[in-house]
Amino acid sequence: MESVSFHQYICDLDRRSLPRVVKICSGVYFQGSVYEISGNECCLSTGDLMKIVDVQLQNVTCKNVENGHIFELPLDFKGLFHPSPRVPYEAQGEPFPLGSPFRKYNFFQCHQPQSYTLQEVLQSAAIRWKRLKCPEIGKSEFQLYPMYKVEAIMHFRNDVVKINSTLDVEVVDVTKESGHIHFIKPLMLSEVLAMETVLPVEAEILGAPERLPVFQSKWVCHLQKGCRIHIHSKGSSLKILASSHKGKNQTCHFLISSSYKGLFRRCPRKFSSTSELVLSLATGKKLQVVVTKECESSEGEFSLLSVGDRLEVLSLVRASDPSTTDVLLCCRDNGDEDREQIHVPLFLDAGFVEDVRDNRKYTLSEAAEHLQLPCEVKVVSSDYAPDPPGCFSVLTLEAQIKLPFLNISLAKEPTLTFDIPPQWLDMSVFFTRGPPKVSPPTSSSMVEELTEAFYYHLLKLLPSNAPAPPRPPKQKDSKLNMCPPKVTEGEKDAAETSKLPSRKSNSASQGFAKCLFSEPKQISTNGRILMLNNPNLGTIKYEYERFQKPSKPREEATGTTFNADSDNDYEEVDSEVHEMACKLQRAAIKH
Repeated sequence: MESVSFHQYICDLDRRSLPRVVKICSGVYFQGSVYEISGNECCLSTGDLMKIVDVQLQNVTCKNVENGHIFELPLDFKGLFHPSPRVPYEAQGEPFPLGSPFRKYNFFQCHQPQSYTLQEVLQSAAIRWKRLKCPEIGKSEFQLYPMYKVEAIMHFRNDVVKINSTLDVEVVDVTKESGHIHFIKPLMLSEVLAMETVLPVEAEILGAPERLPVFQSKWVCHLQKGCRIHIHSKGSSLKILASSHKGKNQTCHFLISSSYKGLFRRCPRKFSSTSELVLSLATGKKLQVVVTKECESSEGEFSLLSVGDRLEVLSLVRASDPSTTDVLLCCRDNGDEDREQIHVPLFLDAGFVEDVRDNRKYTLSEAAEHLQLPCEVKVVSSDYAPDPPGCFSVLTLEAQIKLPFLNISLAKEPTLTFDIPPQWLDMSVFFTRGPPKVSPPTSSSMVEELTEAFYYHLLKLLPSNAPAPPRPPKQKDSKLNMCPPKVTEGEKDAAETSKLPSRKSNSASQGFAKCLFSEPKQISTNGRILMLNNPNLGTIKYEYERFQKPSKPREEATGTTFNADSDNDYEEVDSEVHEMACKLQRAAIKH
């Protein structure tokens, strides 16, 4: 069959014959071309098949042949058209097919040519491409150019493709030859999850999962391109995220179904500080602990905790003063029915272990319901012999997870059944024409081991229900409290002048004769005493009256001695005090 342009094929297509299958052939493009279709790039290569399922008229462009003016006609245009008598009948060949009612008209002989509506013109291949006249538009001759929106199905596209009929490719109709061809419509497993009415169904994998590997199970390696699977049903059940240590440095993570038949016993919790005990009070249950590490508060008002002390945590007592510490109200059991209430400060570095008096055996669903997660449980009995949780003595139940999944089995190994949550493990598939299996031959695994990378990714996705830890108390000797008081400009100038020796004294020792140790440094400024602290020199009390320049150089000032004949009446000091005064004077001059 000879190829035609895609636009001509669509214009001549009988809508009652849909759907039709066409093949892209070599007429314009030999290697294939890329087009922008519905916002996505679509590659049409030579030999590709398209199933046309619908054609809709988009617009009709009208061109004035005489002046070239182009305008668009409304689709509900009511005007009537008739072929122009100017064009010789013989020059057009045979415009109408045999048996057409248009053959009886000779445009040179008829005095009243037949008129047609816009839809009749577009549906007639005989007059569609002719020059037409329409009194409602004007006296000139016109040509009509329709454009259609075509809906088609293509291989490996999950949506119906919508393209314009003006797409510049050539096609050939292969509807009769392609009756056995099945057009593949890719679907994601997340889309299949919403198509519960089509289940069960057989599908083939188009592409392996590209996301982070989720499960460490033997069936994961089969999920490759070309693998056929049976999707049995949709389900939703509660899963428990659990972890356990395997050796010293390795940790295993599991996703366990709530219908798991194993039994567990509660393990005592361990606490490394009193602030961790506060978090356990949020459950509203009584907490009894045993002290495992001897500790004593720095505050004298709090009691000493010894190893072996039994405490019952009652409540948290908030401090009324911001400078004081919040405390835990506890009841200490001293034996012989001797019980006393004590206050234990928060953020106390101590060790506690829960005093568990519960010997009940829980199923997994009961443990998730009655115990506060996360919690540690001891495996009493497992579900079956090669059960992964049964290989560990202690499990940490971390969180409850509820999400929908698809129950799937392999076509080659029907006994291998598993659950895939598309939210975590999504992949592209298409439905085959194979017979679906109504129900899986065996139940899926109750326990799936998670990869370590996905486990930490999952922790970020899970909501945290743990309450915020209590705020630590303010330190009394904080840096803010240790800062010196602000000094005004006048006090600052007086402080600088206080470092200079007095002019009245004949020796350096006279300026330090009235130094008193163990008191803060004081400077008189306008009748006020300024306290100065010098961490390098200790605390000294200076008494200066006014600003005076030094009358002697530094070497002389530091080398002078006390003069007994001086006008000033100072008491004599011994050699030790004199030596200390000289050292303090040199330090004061430097600063």
